[in-house]
Amino acid sequence: MFGRLTIDAFPFYSAIAASGAAITVLGALSVIALITYLRAWRVVLFDWVSSLDHKKIGIMYVMLALVMLMRGFIDAAMMRSQQAIALGNEGYLPADHFDQIFTSHGTIMIFFMAMPFLSGLINHIMPQQIGARDVAFPFMNAVSLWLTAAGAGLVLISLVIGKFSTAGWSGYPPYSGAEYNPGVGVDYWLWAVLIAGVGSTMSGINFLVTILKCRAPGMHLFRMPLFTWTVFVTSILMIFAFPALTVACGLLALDRTFGMHFFTNAMGGNMMHYVNLFWLWGHPEVYILILPAFGVFSEVVATFSQKRLFGYISLVLATMAIGILSFTVWLHHFFTMGSSADVNSFFGIMTTIIAVPTGVKVFDWLLTMYRGRLIFKPPMLYTIGFLVTFVIGGLSGVLLALPPVDYVMHNTTFLVAHFHNMIIPGVLFGYLAGYMFWFPKAFGFKLNETWGTRSFWCWIVGFYLAFMPLYVLGLKGMPRRMEHYDIAAWQPHLIVAAIGAFIILLGIICLGIQLAVSIRDREQTRDLTGDPWNGRSLEWATSSPPAPYNFAILPNVQSIDAFWDMKHRGVAYQQPDRYVDIALPKNTFIPAFIGGAAFVFGFAVVWYIWWLAVLALVGITLAIIIRASDDETEFVLPAREVQTIEDARFAKLAKAPRNEMVDDPGFAGGSVLEGST
Repeated sequence: MFGRLTIDAFPFYSAIAASGAAITVLGALSVIALITYLRAWRVVLFDWVSSLDHKKIGIMYVMLALVMLMRGFIDAAMMRSQQAIALGNEGYLPADHFDQIFTSHGTIMIFFMAMPFLSGLINHIMPQQIGARDVAFPFMNAVSLWLTAAGAGLVLISLVIGKFSTAGWSGYPPYSGAEYNPGVGVDYWLWAVLIAGVGSTMSGINFLVTILKCRAPGMHLFRMPLFTWTVFVTSILMIFAFPALTVACGLLALDRTFGMHFFTNAMGGNMMHYVNLFWLWGHPEVYILILPAFGVFSEVVATFSQKRLFGYISLVLATMAIGILSFTVWLHHFFTMGSSADVNSFFGIMTTIIAVPTGVKVFDWLLTMYRGRLIFKPPMLYTIGFLVTFVIGGLSGVLLALPPVDYVMHNTTFLVAHFHNMIIPGVLFGYLAGYMFWFPKAFGFKLNETWGTRSFWCWIVGFYLAFMPLYVLGLKGMPRRMEHYDIAAWQPHLIVAAIGAFIILLGIICLGIQLAVSIRDREQTRDLTGDPWNGRSLEWATSSPPAPYNFAILPNVQSIDAFWDMKHRGVAYQQPDRYVDIALPKNTFIPAFIGGAAFVFGFAVVWYIWWLAVLALVGITLAIIIRASDDETEFVLPAREVQTIEDARFAKLAKAPRNEMVDDPGFAGGSVLEGST
C-alpha cells in the first residue's frame, strides 16, 4: 500500500541527518505556531494563500527564495567546514551525506532560490513598470507560484523522509540511473525539478504576454524600462529552454521508473543525449537568472546616479544579443565529451563572443555613473560590488572558453570558482539590490540602511575569501566535490574558503537583522509618496504599497523614463476629473490546491504509492475543470471605492516630507542630469 516507504526511510542512519530533519520539522512547526499565536490564519489564508494579486504573489515568491537561500547556504557551510578539516581523515560528514549536500545545495540555489527570487521581483514590479493593472493570466500566475513551492517542498521533505540525490545538481547518467543509484534520492530531485519547471514555463508565457499585450497607452517597446526589457528577453528564454529540461528529466524518470533505455548504455540509449538536453536548458538558464539582475542594476544605476541610462538603445540590443547567443554556447559545458575540433572550436568562439554584449552593458553602466550625482545607498553598493567582481568572473569564463584550457580545468575547483563568480555577484547581488530598492514599494517603508550596508560588506568580503582560493586550488589540480584529501598544500586555501563562507553567513544574518529592525522602526521610515528614491519609471507613480489595481487611471506614456518625464511636465500627481469601475480577479484556493496536489503526486511517485499518485492527478484534473467552468472569476471595484482609496493617497502625499534624494527644492523631479540615449 505504501510502496517503497518503510520505517527505514526516516533519517536515523546519521546524527547529522537526524539533526537536519529535526530542524526542518521544528522550522515548519514554528511557523504554524507563530501564525496561531498571532491569530493570523484568516489573513494568511484569505488575503495571501488564495490571492491572485500579482504583487502578493511576488512577495510570496521572494519569501520562499529567502527561506531557501538560508537552507541552501547551510549546505555550503557544511561542505566548506568538511573540506577545511578533512586532510588525511574522514572529517565529520559521511561520504554519502556529503554527496547529498552538494547536490541539494546546487539544486536549491538554482531552482528554488534564484528562480523564485527572479519570479518574485518580476511579478511585483514589471506590471507596474509598464502601467498595467495585473499580469495577463492571474490564475496561471498563482498556479506557477504553488507549483514552485511544491517542488521546494519535495526537496525539503527529502531531509525528513528518505534521502536526496547524490548525483549532483545536473543529474548526469549513468550515475543517476536506477542501476547505479536505485534509491529515492534521484527521484526526489527529478520530480522537484519537473514540477517546478512546469511552473517556470507557465511564468515565462505569462510574463511575455503581459509585456506584449498589457502596456499602458504610449508605452512603446523602446520606451520600456531596462528591467522590463530584460524580463521580456528572459521570458522568451524560459519558454524555449525549460521544455528541454522537462523532456530530459521526464525521459530519465521513465528510465528509472519503468526500465526504459533513453539514457543507458544498452538497448540503443545514449547518455550524451541527456547531457545535451540538460545544457540546452542549462546555459540559457544562466541568462534567465542573470538578465533580470542586469535589469535591476540598470534601474539602480540610473536612479542613484540621478541620470538617464547612458546608451539605452545599446543596452536593449545587448540584452537581445545575449538572449540569442545564449542558445549557441551550451556545448562548452562538456568540451571533454570527445566532439570534433570543429565543433569545439565553434562553441569556444561563440562563448567568447557572448562576452561582447555583456561588456557593452558594463561600459554603459560606468558611463551612466560618470558625472552623475552618485548616492551610495545599499542597492548602489551591491551594484558597484557587482561591477568590480563580475568582471573577474567574466575573464575566467573567457579563459574557460578555450577548449584546451577547459580540458585541463574541467571538473576542478577553478570551474566552481568561476561559476560562483558569475552567479553570486551577477545574480544574487542583483536580486538583493532589487529587494532593498523595491522593498518600500512593496511594504510602504524603507529597509534599514546601516544593516543593509553591513550585509553588503560581509557578502563582498566573504565572497572573495570563499572563492578566490578555489581558483588557486583549481590551478593546482584539486577536483571539485572532494569529501576528503591527502594533499597538505590544499588545506590552507580550504580553511580560508571556509572562513569566507562563514563571513557570508554573517551577511545573511545581517539581512535578517535588517528586516527585523526595519519592521520595528517602520513608522520612522514610512514612505508616504510612493517615490522614496526619486525614481524614473512608472512603478514609483503608484502608492506604497500599491492599491490592488495599481493605477486608478492608466498613465499616458510620452517618453523613456516615463515617471521622470511626468514629474518634469508637472503632471505626475494630477487627480483625474472622475474615476471608473475596475475589474479585478477574485481570490481562489484552487491554485494552492493544485500545488498541494502536485506535491502529493511527486511524493507518491517517488515512493511508488501509485493509488495516491492517481488520486492526486484526479484532484488536479477536477480542480482545472471546476476553474474552467467558473464564469464569475472577477469582481468589480466601484468607482466610489477607487476614489476613496485615491483620496486617502493624495492626503498622505500632502503630508509627505521632502524627498532626501531631491537636490533641487524647486523641482519635484530632482536635478536634471541627462545622459546620452
